[in-house]
Parts: sequence; structure tokens; C-alpha cells
Amino acid sequence: MNLDRRKQIEQRAYALWEAEGYPHGRHEDHWHRAADEIEAEDTVGQATRRTPRRVSRRAEESSEGRSPPRKRKARDELTSARP
Repeated sequence: MNLDRRKQIEQRAYALWEAEGYPHGRHEDHWHRAADEIEAEDTVGQATRRTPRRVSRRAEESSEGRSPPRKRKARDELTSARP
């Protein structure tokens, strides 16, 4: 276990111990719980760090300076407007 990871677990375990009112003899429970919480956070963090899809250069260049396409009216609306 690297030193940074150990320090994180130590700090989290201490916070858990404080939050529970400084109980005696529960240090291993706090340590394992802290380690599990930090592992879970790291796992979630890795899953959400995916890079967004990249737009191709051609698509990016062709869309510069253009507004989005207009929606077409339904054919029924156009034919009913005529007398």
C-alpha cells in the first residue's frame, strides 16, 4: 500500500472514530470501513472519467458559422393552409 493511500485511510478511519463518539477497541472496524469507502470512491471515479466522444474535424469545420437546421412543417399543415 502506498503512503498516500495509507494516509487517506488513516484520516478517514479517524473521522469515523470521532463520528461514533471515540469508542474503544473498534480501530480495525474503522480502518476496514475507511478502506472500503475509499476503494468504492476510486472505483466510481474511474468509471466516470471516460473521455467524451470527439467530433471529427470534417464535421466540426462544416458546422462552423451555421445555425442548426430548421424543422420542417408537416405536409398536412401546408396543404390545409391553401384555399
